[in-house]
Amino acid sequence: MAKKSFNRVHIEVTNICGLACSFCPPKLQPNKTMSLPFFNKVITDVSNFTNELAFHVMGDPLTLSNLEKYLESSHQLGLKVILTSSGYYLNRTSFKTLFHPSVKQVNISLNSFNKNSLNLTFDDYMKEVFSMCEYKLQNHPHPFINLRLWNFDETCSEKSFNEDLFSRLSSHFGVELDIGKLFLERPKSIRLASKVLLHFDSYFEWPSMSSTHDTQGSCYGLKSHIGVLADGTVVPCCLDGDGVINLGNLHEESLGKVLNSKRAVTMRIGFDKGEAVEEMCKKCSYKDRFSL
Repeated sequence: MAKKSFNRVHIEVTNICGLACSFCPPKLQPNKTMSLPFFNKVITDVSNFTNELAFHVMGDPLTLSNLEKYLESSHQLGLKVILTSSGYYLNRTSFKTLFHPSVKQVNISLNSFNKNSLNLTFDDYMKEVFSMCEYKLQNHPHPFINLRLWNFDETCSEKSFNEDLFSRLSSHFGVELDIGKLFLERPKSIRLASKVLLHFDSYFEWPSMSSTHDTQGSCYGLKSHIGVLADGTVVPCCLDGDGVINLGNLHEESLGKVLNSKRAVTMRIGFDKGEAVEEMCKKCSYKDRFSL
């Protein structure tokens, strides 16, 4: 597959999540789902710049009743897809759809369960997660499943939840998970089964114009990836769910024109020099993880 401009493009097929995780920012944009005809227009354009799509910025793609049609359109263009979900809607999505031939990876944010008031038990939640994993292991050897646990903060504030989760994962997969050892060693991931990984990270602060954070630095936005919101707004990275840095709109112009706009070019030049030229980027602490 030919090398293209971006490793992936984040396509917000919907900004509807249905949950209110405490680690996510409040959604300021109205509920919006990208229509299938517009989606087809977007990915035809985007396919000139990437071979991979991530169906996520703010929403959960599993809320779509016709998700398979979006996946099939992607497949027809030879594009691979990453799906990211809270896991809350697994019981409403067929595993056949979830492991459509276009799907490269499925991410499930496990720590979303204990950051919401849900109308299902942890047993019911994990039952669907385990069923998904077993279906993949028996029928689809190629896609990856990433079970995300992004709550490893310095105070181990989620110790109780994590111990309960590790007990269930250990029992199901037959893998030893020692919370004390993991907290000390901080591995990025642990293999639970063939292409089923438990992926670790820490909480992070979403960038906001109201933040007092102010640093310079570089970023992978506009380098490894960009985002397209449900309304067609192009943003430089996957953390700008409100379109604060609006580079243009694919309803009105092509992606090539958007990427060659003065604002986008100025941002790229700045990042190459380790400078955050946009106010939103200065207030983003996530970039400090990999700044030059």
